Amino acid sequence: MEKLIITAAICGAEVSKEDNPNLPITAQELAEEALKAEQSGASIIHLHVRDRAGNPTQDKEIFKKAICEMKKIGVKAIIQPSTGGAAGMSWQERIQPIYLEPEMATLDCGTTNFGDEIFINDLPLMRNFALEMKKFNVLPELECFEVGHIYNALKLKKEGLLNNHLHFDLVLGVPGAMPASIKNLLFMVEQLPKDATWTAAGVGRYQLELAYPSIIMGGHVRVGFEDNIFYKKGELAISNAQLVKRVVRLAKEYKRKIANPNQAREILKIE
Repeated sequence: MEKLIITAAICGAEVSKEDNPNLPITAQELAEEALKAEQSGASIIHLHVRDRAGNPTQDKEIFKKAICEMKKIGVKAIIQPSTGGAAGMSWQERIQPIYLEPEMATLDCGTTNFGDEIFINDLPLMRNFALEMKKFNVLPELECFEVGHIYNALKLKKEGLLNNHLHFDLVLGVPGAMPASIKNLLFMVEQLPKDATWTAAGVGRYQLELAYPSIIMGGHVRVGFEDNIFYKKGELAISNAQLVKRVVRLAKEYKRKIANPNQAREILKIE
């Protein structure tokens, strides 16, 4: 079984300091949190950024500042900007961090209900994202909230828009989308191409519940404040690193080694 890639989604677009005062917001806070997560075992840092008021933004310059701060203090993990942004943003607004030419970025593979909102990702939008990522040699992480999203991604592959290795992020437990369960995770994994890699991201308490089977099944794991702000029921997590360390402990119980950033690049075929 290949080494385990742990993604730390350290901030997100929805969580606030009021939800968890340990949430990193500023470029310096994000950089420090990224370094701690990497030192704890994360090899990918999934990145959202906020403006001065703490609101989600896709401003390229704010992403650039956070990424530069991370590199300045020695972060070696793959920095994976989100192109999801927030519901209601145009694709031109959401795509901005791609122009910083990161190694990797997210590509949402279908429209989904997201709580009370609709997160729109139709095929024309997806094609725009795929074309831009291809142009700048950015590896897409294919975000799938429903099983049909996998087939959208495979359609992009068939159209020649995804030339690189296929890596999926199976996001389960979003209110309004596919519920989080081992049965649903297994069903989605069975739809993936045999040479693809995948990560599971469970929302809320399902973060831990999906980590177990993902480790055993040969997948990879995403944790972090974007998806879950608690360490256990009623107890806020003190850091993203705390959540990463728990996955490392679980993996060691199953004798599965943890990938460092360069090993993660090799697994994902990032040159």
